[in-house]
Amino acid sequence: MLPLEGLEVVAIEQAVAAPFASSRLADAGAHVVKIERPEGDFARGYDDVAAGQSSYFVWLNRGKKSVTLNLASDTGKAALGVLLKKADVLIQNLKPGALARLGFDPKQLADEFPRLISCSISGYGDVGPLADRKAYDLLIQAESGLCSITGGPSEAARVGMSIVDVATGATAYSAILEALIRRGITGQGAQISISMFDVMADWLTVPLLNYEGGKSPKRVGLAHPSIAPYGVFQPKSGAPILISVQSNREWVELCANFLGNPSLGTDTRFSTNVARVSNRAETDAVVAEAFGRYDSATAIALLVKANIALASVNDMAGLADHQHLRRITVDSPNGPISFPAPAAIFANEIRSYGPVPALNALKEV
Repeated sequence: MLPLEGLEVVAIEQAVAAPFASSRLADAGAHVVKIERPEGDFARGYDDVAAGQSSYFVWLNRGKKSVTLNLASDTGKAALGVLLKKADVLIQNLKPGALARLGFDPKQLADEFPRLISCSISGYGDVGPLADRKAYDLLIQAESGLCSITGGPSEAARVGMSIVDVATGATAYSAILEALIRRGITGQGAQISISMFDVMADWLTVPLLNYEGGKSPKRVGLAHPSIAPYGVFQPKSGAPILISVQSNREWVELCANFLGNPSLGTDTRFSTNVARVSNRAETDAVVAEAFGRYDSATAIALLVKANIALASVNDMAGLADHQHLRRITVDSPNGPISFPAPAAIFANEIRSYGPVPALNALKEV
């Protein structure tokens, strides 16, 4: 038995953040009814790379049931009311206040259904000067300052996947699970509000504290702003290698067993991380010189022997063929789709994942 079997979830959702949260509930056995506009979740049209279907939609809507409702109509409102009467969880990412204007204010729902857990996702929350502003992933990356610390020295950049949406969906999922645990103890539901801006501000605590401490983070590309050496180096031949030295002990090991110069381990220019960061150019130069003596395979072997953390600098082709990539396959209206498996592995349990729903596949509420 899956942990959330018997749980009824109503998801008035589109795009990425809310569907991420509800997809995880569906993976755990919840019965998730996805309410779409008559024209469908606009994420259905984001691309067509998954057997002619949107990669976003396929990834985030497996295992759900789809029903289209016009919530502006009396018929649509009545159908939603029927669903809510048996719902344990309501997830929605309509514009702030929209659900209340339709006659389903979460506060009133809490009075009518005291065990209901509602989770409302928005860009900036329900109040404040930006509450009514539209918010999408890249917009929040920019507004929060994430772009300012992403990219190379000359240009800010977007994180290469929808990190704000995924972070928000994961936050919503964990908050809903907390509320379910509390409801199991007290019998009381919850009203949860999550803003994309708040999520990203929380995740940016370390660079913010560095700025407020007088050490404003800089864009350093494939390097770490506060740890050195932590970056990409090119061997004499072969693919580049990213290494990470997290402690002074590891630096001593690197000097003795890779750089070939044990005295650098106690050299005051490099003996502490603060010193190595302050002298980053010189630190990186001595490491780069050592890399230049080895081909890629030899460099990796020496680094592994010295117990230095490293990684290949892969692209999506590298991920597709990676020896550690686990996959699941789900059915869809256009046939089976394979993609990366959810990260959590439960001992002695093999999970199956439901199909991606066609639009309005659930004909009766």
